Amino acid sequence: MWFDHFRATREQLAAQDLLRQLRVAHGGTAPRQPVASAGGAVRELLMFCSNDYLGLAAHPALAEALCEGVRRWGGGSGASPLVSGHSQAHEAVAQWLGGAYAPHIPQARALGFCTGYMANLGVVTALGEAGVELFCDALNHASLIDGARLARAQVTVWPHGDVAALEARLRASSAPRKLIVTDGVFSMDGDIAPLPALLALAEAFDALLLVDDAHGLGVLGQQGLGCIEHFGLSSPRLVLVGTLGKSAGLAGAFVVAHQAVTDHLLQKARNYIFSTASPPAIEHALLTALALLAGPEGQHRRHALAARCRQLREGLTELLQKHPELPWRLTDSTTPIQPLIVGSNAEAMRLAARLEQAGIRVPGIRPPTVPAGTARLRITLCASHTEADVEQLLQVLRDAASEAQMAEPEGADA
Repeated sequence: MWFDHFRATREQLAAQDLLRQLRVAHGGTAPRQPVASAGGAVRELLMFCSNDYLGLAAHPALAEALCEGVRRWGGGSGASPLVSGHSQAHEAVAQWLGGAYAPHIPQARALGFCTGYMANLGVVTALGEAGVELFCDALNHASLIDGARLARAQVTVWPHGDVAALEARLRASSAPRKLIVTDGVFSMDGDIAPLPALLALAEAFDALLLVDDAHGLGVLGQQGLGCIEHFGLSSPRLVLVGTLGKSAGLAGAFVVAHQAVTDHLLQKARNYIFSTASPPAIEHALLTALALLAGPEGQHRRHALAARCRQLREGLTELLQKHPELPWRLTDSTTPIQPLIVGSNAEAMRLAARLEQAGIRVPGIRPPTVPAGTARLRITLCASHTEADVEQLLQVLRDAASEAQMAEPEGADA
């Protein structure tokens, strides 16, 4: 019965163009790297699907720092943080983060987690106790959604980015403690949450504001500290989650908040308490990564990244104006996440295959990751992309749009 169920499920997903497949990369995170196809053949592809936004993952200084960390600390941490796994390297990263965010969060303290998913799960479940009401943006990341499902709190979902709707729900709530939960930069649309307005509501209704800034860290703000630096926010009500496997180029995650919050998490976040701490060698290398991210080189890379974002967006806008008959559209994104929404699952996968045939890898994103009818190409840009790389992508999309226009049946609705 089990295996019949597995086969039927796979066949059903394939029929709906929803079947996922694992790809094997044969190189690092550089824009051009050898990748195995579903059939196993390896060829070099121009990649527009990495979250290594600043291109730091391949930075020689990080490789050297990681080797140095292994020589100093060896392999794994050996235990959970509260037993013996919290090394001087872990503490140094926590101190760096607490100091960096001190202008934005009074009495800031940081706790490290192994992944962003685990950080969100841990924070939402620890803060979402009985007697709490969670107010969650409808397009929150899966890890925030799963945390809300596991929490004992009451959960209220508000329409994406709709501040007025959130205010109405907060006003109607009788919960003694309230927690507003949102992405900073939304991972599938690339838009930025209206954090100043959300923080104002948190102040007005005595709530905390939890921001998952996985895709803002490194990209936004003068020092790359993300959304709260971008908006110049400061409040003890801010609880910030960041991941270190994207713009920081390594691995891990953190939560930084007022010390009263992190003290509570230290007692209540079960996946922090009961998980082996991350390898100290990675923590050692993270000090180099964070210094690069927040320093002059990080600023230079953010400027280069912004230029590539403008180039791509201007090119796509011109393309869509030229082909109004196509259902393609852009989201309201000013970040390196630049989705091209094409509509149907089959069309998204067809277009992704057309790009790969031309030597470019952009994944097709389908439900349940995004709402039905909004399947898309999730184009992500990195500081290591060149102007020629972006132009190559744009040219293939122009060709695909022209081909789609020519294939349109005569008299068909646009």
